[in-house]
Amino acid sequence: MFERVDPRKFETLLEVSTLINSNYGDATSLLTRIIESATRLIEGEASSLALKNAEDNKLYFEIALGPKGRDVKKFTLNQGEGIAGWVAEHGRSLIVNDVETDSRFYGDISKSIGFPTYSIIAVPMIIRDKCVGVIEIINKKDKKYFTQEDLRWLEVFAVQAAIAIENAQYFEKAREEIGYLRDQIQTGQGYHTLISVSPAMREKLEIVDKVARTDSSVLILGESGVGKELIAEQIHKRSPRQKGAFVRVNCAALPEGLLESELFGHVKGAFTDAIQNRKGRFEMADGGTIFLDEIGDMPLKLQAKLLRVLQQRTFERVGSSDPVTVDVRIIAATNRDIETLVERGEFRNDLFYRLNVLPIYVPPLRKRKEDIAPLAEHFLKRACRETKKQALGFADEAMGLMLSYSWPGNIRELENAIERAVVVAKDLYISATDLSIGERPEDRNMYHGKNLKDALILFKKHFIRSALEEHDWNQTETSRILDIQRTYLSRLIKELGIASPKE
Repeated sequence: MFERVDPRKFETLLEVSTLINSNYGDATSLLTRIIESATRLIEGEASSLALKNAEDNKLYFEIALGPKGRDVKKFTLNQGEGIAGWVAEHGRSLIVNDVETDSRFYGDISKSIGFPTYSIIAVPMIIRDKCVGVIEIINKKDKKYFTQEDLRWLEVFAVQAAIAIENAQYFEKAREEIGYLRDQIQTGQGYHTLISVSPAMREKLEIVDKVARTDSSVLILGESGVGKELIAEQIHKRSPRQKGAFVRVNCAALPEGLLESELFGHVKGAFTDAIQNRKGRFEMADGGTIFLDEIGDMPLKLQAKLLRVLQQRTFERVGSSDPVTVDVRIIAATNRDIETLVERGEFRNDLFYRLNVLPIYVPPLRKRKEDIAPLAEHFLKRACRETKKQALGFADEAMGLMLSYSWPGNIRELENAIERAVVVAKDLYISATDLSIGERPEDRNMYHGKNLKDALILFKKHFIRSALEEHDWNQTETSRILDIQRTYLSRLIKELGIASPKE
């Protein structure tokens, strides 16, 4: 097959084969290693690996090495465009030692990046008789010509690259399916994936590790949508109670009578609909952990009953005088200023101090911007899976916008923005426009030419609509966040003509 035996090339090929069999999980690093090896052995000045996208048939530069490699990755090629496009279309290798004399050469990229091209060798990567991409090496060093032996060696490396890609695809698909199944299975326990790389959150997780070892009550504080629930899950999962139940209750979601029954259970005949005995959430959490979300909204009467559970580990079901004893760890959370609630007499001082044994403050997303990119990638993959759409990532402008935006709705707003972007996106990369966040030019001009009264009315309308959208048009939740009466909010909605999308 080869004119002469080159031990150096065979050793490199053996090394690459070993890597493929042991490290196909990190496909980009492995493919980069393959292209680096091929470029070095064939003595090229630059190289690239372009993958074909099944939806639009375009070639996207996944890897580009050389002085202008970073610039090359910004370009795409249509099927049949340029030497690489021709190779992808025909599934055949090609040597062009004088590009100026070949009509298939596409010189726009070379001119745009300021890297002169004299010669090209390109080979297809074939998986199951289909071309999935092209490896291209530019300019033989010392202005020599590419040879047929170079071509044969590059074809061998292309086979290795194709194997690596296929293995990585299987690996990624299996990992996503396993992750999806794990999410589905864990939904009953309420577990979610916690993604965090920022120093601010790493510091909190170190505190979580220490807190988890104790059995003391924990109070988690932070704005709406920052992930307080996920921190509660991590405390439970890292604690000695991890094999016990993790039970969650939203204290703001139910009126007082139903919330009491939900927490402590009831006996048959306790009220009209009580047709049989029913265990409450505290009994369900016996031996495990109960998470009381939005604890700041718990009515004062139930706060007294909760304090007794904290102090004595006993309570009575609704309609019964028989004490029930439980072994439960309590984790509470709120996005309200609970100390102010204590000062106003809206939250019991003694309960606050019993809950606030180990406080954890979760910082807002705007103060841990390092988490935005990995969170965005996670939400993008999940949205693509759920909507059956394909997106390769985010355009630079979109990522820049996400990093500069303040995210008043925190992680929940980021998740919703990306899910919406995946639905409306027309290209394979999410654009800044698709995200629909940040200030728009029309926002800056909306007050132009208006008097103060009209401008204030317009501001109120946009401000209240934004708050309603952030809280899924839940007027009770929105009025609480805005610190106004629910009846006043309803009147404003009517007066300002704010229509819900559900109407």
